[in-house]
Amino acid sequence: MKFQRKTLVENLTFGECPRWHDGSLWFSDMHAHCVMVARLDGTCKKVVDVPGRPSGLGWLPDGRLLIVSMVDRLLLRLEGDELVEHADLNDIATWHCNDMVVDGRGNAYVGNFGFDLEVEEPEPAEATMALVTMDRTVKPAADGLLFPNGTVITPDRQTLIVAETYGARLTAFDIRPDGSLTNRRLFADLSPNTPDGICLDEEGAIWVADPVNGECFRVLEGGNVTHRIFTGRGCFACMLGGPDRKILFLMTADDFLPEKVRQARNGKIEIVEVEVPGAGLP
Repeated sequence: MKFQRKTLVENLTFGECPRWHDGSLWFSDMHAHCVMVARLDGTCKKVVDVPGRPSGLGWLPDGRLLIVSMVDRLLLRLEGDELVEHADLNDIATWHCNDMVVDGRGNAYVGNFGFDLEVEEPEPAEATMALVTMDRTVKPAADGLLFPNGTVITPDRQTLIVAETYGARLTAFDIRPDGSLTNRRLFADLSPNTPDGICLDEEGAIWVADPVNGECFRVLEGGNVTHRIFTGRGCFACMLGGPDRKILFLMTADDFLPEKVRQARNGKIEIVEVEVPGAGLP
């Protein structure tokens, strides 16, 4: 299948963590320190400023928005126009917090870098994913992860799959009734690719954004890659949305370092029509 990419939104600093919600694409313009909403006509508006650098987004069962605040390692909740602390993740996160998925019961699974990514020669270290339950209790969900990043939950709410960026793999877990994770297993070895944001489709395949190799690809459990979309620049996240969830949104940029992207403002949201609609969460 030949894919035709179109630009939906441009002039972003660094778009991340796209979510299709209520007929629009919500996302974090991470280094502009705000959460945004884009419509399919290309119009874009700011929802809220997040001084601590926003990342993962998700919604509680009652519709309130949760936002990962990266550098202060907090999970925030939007109450009207005001951000309030939902949970403090500092006891678990060993560096900046990152992407997140929220299940249908209000449990939030939040990853973190595990090490300082923005130095000249980063030294990778394992990280622990945090679980924030509906009553706002914070506990470890899974340890020994190499940069837990994009995360999805299957439509039956029984399986969580996380991209380990520095592990070059997708890792799956069963979700217990209390929200804890068990039965850790390999979903797909992606080496030599570098997985970042991910999203799930109705056939159980996962679209994977790869910023290092400048592409987004669709992979089945076991590792068979069925489609590749070459972006020619860093592709940092993806999401299936639109009226029938057959629009693949790609968050692209030439770099990820804050000082570079704030000056360049070359971040884009690009779109591609695909055949299999999105499924599950986020």
